[in-house]
This record gives sequence, C-alpha cells and structure tokens, in this order.
Amino acid sequence: MKLPSPLKNWISIIGLLIAVINLALIIILFLISTILDEQETYLGLFIYIILPGFMLLGLLMMPAGIIISRRKAIAGLKADSKRLPVVDLNNPNHKKAFVTFTIITLIILLLSTYGSFEAYHLTESVPFCGTLCHKVMEPEYTAYQNSPHANISCVECHVGSGASWYVKSKLSGLHQVYAVLAKTYKTPIPTPLHDLRPARETCEQCHWPQKFYSRTLQSKKYYMADSLNTEWDIVLQMKTGPQYSNLGLNEGIHWHINPDVNIEYISENDQREVITWIKYTNKSTGQTTFYKNPDIDISDSIINASGKRSMDCIDCHNRPTHIYNSPPVYFDNAMLKNEISGNIPFIKKAAMEVLRNNFPDKDSAIIQIRESISAFYKSELPEYYDAHKDLIDKAISALQSEFSKNTFPSMKVTYDVYPNHIGHLESEGCFRCHNDAFVSDNGRRITRDCNLCHTIIGQGKKNMMQFATVNDTLEFIHPIDIGTVWKEANCSECHRYLY
Repeated sequence: MKLPSPLKNWISIIGLLIAVINLALIIILFLISTILDEQETYLGLFIYIILPGFMLLGLLMMPAGIIISRRKAIAGLKADSKRLPVVDLNNPNHKKAFVTFTIITLIILLLSTYGSFEAYHLTESVPFCGTLCHKVMEPEYTAYQNSPHANISCVECHVGSGASWYVKSKLSGLHQVYAVLAKTYKTPIPTPLHDLRPARETCEQCHWPQKFYSRTLQSKKYYMADSLNTEWDIVLQMKTGPQYSNLGLNEGIHWHINPDVNIEYISENDQREVITWIKYTNKSTGQTTFYKNPDIDISDSIINASGKRSMDCIDCHNRPTHIYNSPPVYFDNAMLKNEISGNIPFIKKAAMEVLRNNFPDKDSAIIQIRESISAFYKSELPEYYDAHKDLIDKAISALQSEFSKNTFPSMKVTYDVYPNHIGHLESEGCFRCHNDAFVSDNGRRITRDCNLCHTIIGQGKKNMMQFATVNDTLEFIHPIDIGTVWKEANCSECHRYLY
C-alpha cells in the first residue's frame, strides 16, 4: 500500500488497519441488519457503539503515530529548525493530501453523526433496557411486557425529558454496566429506587391529577381452595375523588397529591414500608400538623436528622409497571380467563400446595409444578385424572406460564420481595399511615376506616350475591368465617404469607 510519508510508522499503520477493519465490519453488519430487517439489540450494540469505539481508537492512533514519529525526526535537528508541518496548496502533493483528508473527514463526520443518532435511539429503546443484561433485567422486562404500561418506553418513566436527567441516567447506567460485568449486583435488586425522578415530572405528564379523580366501580373475583373452587365476588366503589367530580381534589384517595397539600413522612430504614412520622402542610394557609405513633419512639433529633420524603404517586402506585403477583392472584386470573378450568376439583388447593415451595431455579419449578399436581390427582382422584388428563395438563401449562411471569428464582424475585402498596390485602399499603395509631398534638387521628377509600356495594358467592346502592355500603363478609379477626388485624398478616 502506498501511504503518505507521515503515515509511514507502525503506530499509524496499525491504527489505519484497526479503523479500516472496523469500518468494514460496521458496513457489513449494517447491510445484514438492513437486508434481513433484523433489529436485535446485540447487533445494534456492535454496529453503533462497540465497533465505532474501536474505529475511533484506530483513527486517534494515526495522528498519534505521526506526532511521535515527527518528534523523533526533529529531535536531532537544529534548534532553529521548523517544528510544525507546512501545508502549501500550490504543491500538488500537499493539495492532493489536503483534499483527501478533507473528504475522509467529512465522510467520517457524516457516519459519526448518523451512528451517534442511532446509538442514542438504541440506548433509549425498550429491548436495550430489558434484554442486554438478560439475567439481571429478566424479572423487570417480563413484568413490564404484561403491565398496563407495556406500550410506554422505559425511559419515559425512568428518565423523562431534559438533558440533565439524560446525562444522570447514562452515568448511572455506567455503574450498572460495571455491576453486571463484575457481578456485584444484589439479588434481588433492592427497592425503592431513591434517585428516581419525581412522579410530577414523569407520571403526571400523562396522568394529570386534577382530571383523574372520578369515582369508579371495581369488580374482583376470587376462588376458594375447596372441591368446587367456589367463586367469591366483590364489587367496590373506589373513592378516588369526591362524590361530585367538579369539587376537585378536596377529598378522596387522590387528595394526597392535591397541589395545595404537601405530605412528608419518615420511614424506617428509608424503605417506605414502616412509617414513623408524618407532617401535613396546607400550602394555602401555611398550617402544619405533625402525626406520631405513640408505639414508635422517635426523638426530635432523629426527626431533624432523617431524610423526609414528600409523598407523590409512587408512594402508593409503587408497582405501576413491574408487578409481581402472588400465586393466589395469578391463579385466580388464569381461572377467570378460563385458562384453568373451574370444573377440576381441588385444582386451586393442589396448585397452592406446590407453589408455596421455594425453587432453586425456574426449570426445577416447572418440573415440580407438573409432577406435584399430576401426583395429587393420581393419588387422590385417579379416576378423574384418567378421564380428564388433557384438562389437568392444560391447567398445569397455564400455571407454569403464570409462574414464569411472576417468580424468578435466579434473581430471588417473588411477589413478597416487592410488595404492592395499592390497597392493603398483601401488604400494609394504606395501613402504613391509616392504622388508627398516628395522632397529632391536638388529638386528631389518621383513621383506619375502610369506607374512607371505598365502599362495598356487592359481595358473595356466584348467583348468591348481596348488593347495595352506590350511596350505601355493605359490611364486609370474609369468604371463610374467621369471626371478627378481620376487624382487628391487617389483611396482609395472613394474605402476604399464607396460601
């Protein structure tokens, strides 16, 4: 190869080879991805990030070699010798080199601009976030695909708009890449994320709180673990906002994010599950009220030293996308969709018996679910098993599928590791504050009354339900007679751990 004399040194030659080889690989892989319409994340990672990085290294080596070789050449010259190169465009060789350099520079700038644009979109894409670090992100990516926000990209919530949060997210991403490569990440990944962007800058760009307060009806269907898989329905009127929507956010569940109100709190170990102190501020009047739990000893010095969090959407909607359902919940959902037949006797009982086990990995879980349920029917109901094996196999497959969407043994992810604070069935949720324990100095108490947030207007077994009007309410009836325990204890004391 005939090279210009400045490039005739080993550093520049090696740099040129690295740059040319990587450019060729980029072009070949780009053509392959375009012709085959292949948008695989790892291919994009090589085309727009890894190979361009090596090409840039080669390009930098070329002038570095020229500078080093020139320094060596002028080291033996006289002190008054010219040390800087001279470009004379009247010289045909210089003119040719200048034109060549200019054309190559423009081509590289064009390719770099396009590559940077594609690299930006690649790093902002959902597959990049969810599949690049497959083992670590598998739980989050799987849950995301089955969530209400499945059509919203990850960065819309985790980054939002603006350059400052973009830069901050990329710097955080570098640390995460290191953690994955060095295998220093924790299993499960700890939550909550304390550096998450405030909900007012992300969630509320779509969910405008002033317009999301109408009351709604919510119907839930449960199945009991008896021979008939007895159905139990409940219909709730959720008091998201006031009775008359034109009253705005002056009452109802969404009152907590009223722009005229600020609620701050301190939680034990900053985990937001055990609340130890609450401050209410009326921004319009400047009135403040402090609430303490007499059973929790917290001094003024601790309060002053503790980080106080202002309540926003995420304090209740803490699992808006990455939702991990418990076995009873995902079993009931599968039966509701008829993926599991309600005609199979004791199917919920058989399912819950195996799902309460801990599994070392997903493959073991899939095998044990099949073997355990099959063994149950072969032992307890052999005639039914022989006559309805296809129905049982279908139920097993549905259960295996639901398990795979909600439990991830390799990352130690289960529903109770990431409790959902909406409601109060399987986590303390609302009862973190609304537990009748928090009292202000003037004697005002944060009530535990369930009717503050919802009323029951229908409940009972299928075809035997009780109903009330929307302006009335029914007293809750537990599907299984447990006396008055449900009035005294939190639901989560049983439902979070027992099934």
